[in-house]
Amino acid sequence: MPDDIDETDETDERRRHDRIAHHATPGPGNSLRSWTRAKSPLRVALNYVVIVLARISPSLKLKNLLLQSIGVTVGEGVSWGLESTPDVFWPELVTVEDHAIVGYDATILCHEFLQDEYRTGEVVVGERAMIGAGAIILPGVEIGEGASVAANSLVTQDVPPGETVAGVPARPMGGEGSAD
Repeated sequence: MPDDIDETDETDERRRHDRIAHHATPGPGNSLRSWTRAKSPLRVALNYVVIVLARISPSLKLKNLLLQSIGVTVGEGVSWGLESTPDVFWPELVTVEDHAIVGYDATILCHEFLQDEYRTGEVVVGERAMIGAGAIILPGVEIGEGASVAANSLVTQDVPPGETVAGVPARPMGGEGSAD
């Protein structure tokens, strides 16, 4: 792989990490063991119930209303596939812009619980972007306008407008240097 591609990947990864807030573990042990000090258990329980209802609802209008009620920013005409899941702990950090599609069983994460800290970061899915079935979007990632994420991809860095990415980790499809 050419060196300039490695530098670009590192720059993109730094941009995502620059948008992530770092929080010290709020108690003894790893940060997941102390999650109740990071976020109200009642708030997480309410978010969970609302998200479960949204995941199984066949009505796109109801899904959008339910998700907006817990803080997800949902644009006009957004479509959520069955079983798609925005972040349960910090749904207020999820923005899905107008006419975007979040596919079946896709997951948008806005937090990472680690050993000595936990991290939070906003995820933005741009206008008319498409997230494929089973894809996972990590905290701090921005999916550009009209971009596409292939099914079962792990998105660890920003996706430029109009770009299509696939794989684990997700990489651009087609163009120079690809196997297509």
